[in-house]
Amino acid sequence: MVERFNIRVYFLLITDNSEVLVSDEIIKGEYYTKFPGGGMELGEGSLECARREAREELGQEITVQKHYYTTDFFVRSAFRPADQIMSIYYTAALKGEQQFRTTAKRFDFSLANNNEESFRWVKISELNADEFDFPTDKAVVQLLIG
Repeated sequence: MVERFNIRVYFLLITDNSEVLVSDEIIKGEYYTKFPGGGMELGEGSLECARREAREELGQEITVQKHYYTTDFFVRSAFRPADQIMSIYYTAALKGEQQFRTTAKRFDFSLANNNEESFRWVKISELNADEFDFPTDKAVVQLLIG
């Protein structure tokens, strides 16, 4: 039974070379590929959430450009079965030069600990929805690749 909403906010950083930033993470001991972003906090708007998540994950400010997608189908939380997930995606740009580490390798972690995260630039033409773990990310990949 679904008891509450869980609102997630993600940002799509897309380069002039048609690459998008992807996050590889360890969450609760499991490996996930997703777009950067996370949960909206009480008293926070979705734009604020996207900017906060960028500061927390990338250590860098972003400029949110425009709304890209909001979940339009039912999604149950993978971590809290009583939660219904609602995800909001925005396109965004880095403020200034990139200040965070990226890699070409999936799951390029120093240690296999919870909450580890590594980032990769992936050509949109090479995105594969099957490499993403969450249903809304898969839907966004399909929109990006057309």
